[in-house]
Amino acid sequence: MVLYGFIFMLAFFSCLYITPIVIDAALTYDIVDRPDGNLKQHQRPVAYLGGIAVYLSFLATLALSFEFSSEVLGLLLAATMVILLGIIDDLKPLGPKIKLVGQIIAIFVLIKCDIYIDIAIVPDWLDIAMTFVWMLAVINAFNIIDIMDGLSAGVGLIAALVLFVVGVMNGHAMMAVMSLALAGALLGFVRYNFNPATIYLGDAGSMFIGLMLGTLSMIGVYTDHNQAGYLAPLVILGVPLYDTVLVMYLRRRKGMPVIQGSPDHFALRLRKSGLSTRQTVLVTYAAACALGAAALGIKLVPTAALSGLLFFCVAACGLALGLWLIRIRME
Repeated sequence: MVLYGFIFMLAFFSCLYITPIVIDAALTYDIVDRPDGNLKQHQRPVAYLGGIAVYLSFLATLALSFEFSSEVLGLLLAATMVILLGIIDDLKPLGPKIKLVGQIIAIFVLIKCDIYIDIAIVPDWLDIAMTFVWMLAVINAFNIIDIMDGLSAGVGLIAALVLFVVGVMNGHAMMAVMSLALAGALLGFVRYNFNPATIYLGDAGSMFIGLMLGTLSMIGVYTDHNQAGYLAPLVILGVPLYDTVLVMYLRRRKGMPVIQGSPDHFALRLRKSGLSTRQTVLVTYAAACALGAAALGIKLVPTAALSGLLFFCVAACGLALGLWLIRIRME
């Protein structure tokens, strides 16, 4: 446990130190996010490239505390690819097709390093197909949810801590260490990203968080107590996945392309209902914690029936929330 504490604090203080340097660099070279009066309603230009601070803190922590196996190197290579893709997109927006191709290549790197969903009763080709679907969903879900100060980074922090617990339960050192290093870096970053934010993650940061959490959740073991435990990762990452489904549904219902920006995110609807930005983010953090606890319950209960019942309760709550959210007028 001493090593775990060292890893978390090293990542935390590294990001506290590196983030102001990235802020100064972004402001100096005018790499900022400007308000547009529509979805971007912040009062002044805010520094971009926060993902670089999170990534460097995470990488430095691993370099000083953990052995780089081929599996770790494969994951870091894939992470570096999405970071570079995101930086390019932050500097000059890329089309969704180009971003999708880059993400697919990064996922292919993971698979080449034997990091993919592995279900014994499922043929390999289906395992690989499910890996692509899962990773693309999670990477883009964290990109989609990054629409409010502290939201994506804070939700990622909570999910990383839950995955750390899963890694410790599994005796999976790589999963535990990488989850905790990511959590520490994100906690340091939230210090500057919470409302009012002085730096944003940008696409580089949100896609990096999505790739890391998607991968770490994918390599965990969840069926050691019951066969329905495989549902746990859906719940651990339930907040960004829920927002993605909600946004896609509402845009399709309006006849809009699902990739077109719109104020249909659950967080924006919560704020429209009367909450402040800070209150909305804190409520979302509470929901992420509750989902994390529910996911651990789904993994740990002794029967698949109980696990399925817990998942059904979570899904029912999500449906009820969605029915209320879609009634909020955003005009």
